[in-house]
Amino acid sequence: MRLAAFVTLLMLSACAGAQATFAVRVLTPETALKAAQAALKKCRDAGYQATVAVVDRMGVVQVLLRDRFAGPHTPDMATAKAYTAVSFRTNTSELAAATQPGSAQSGVRNRPGVAAVGGGKMIEAGGSLLGAIGVSGAPGGREDDACAEAGIEAIREDIEL
Repeated sequence: MRLAAFVTLLMLSACAGAQATFAVRVLTPETALKAAQAALKKCRDAGYQATVAVVDRMGVVQVLLRDRFAGPHTPDMATAKAYTAVSFRTNTSELAAATQPGSAQSGVRNRPGVAAVGGGKMIEAGGSLLGAIGVSGAPGGREDDACAEAGIEAIREDIEL
């Protein structure tokens, strides 16, 4: 009985010392815009009309840029790709491979707002997830990924610790 009381007291004192808050890093709107502009430029230079979305670490859109002739579906897809990457903490090309029909994780594809196709990449620095970038409008996921990666590379120095 005394041992149980001691263990309980020990646990309560450990909890009392726990931090009530923690600090997180977030992208500034200027940094998110810089990434989106670089991704859009990469797509344009390759001859693609695309849309780029940058979301914060919670999946909320910070920037959405649509090229003038990008398809009407591309804003929703770019946003869904960025949201999916940050939500599942994985690039969407990898999620697409892991959620193929018949796989144990295939049900993920049925979640609202999930886009398990290439074009969504996490934005990480110093071991922290800062947000994600999604691109839609290139001829395929590999090309969307390349544009997204160009956006991340454009801000790499700005976000490193």
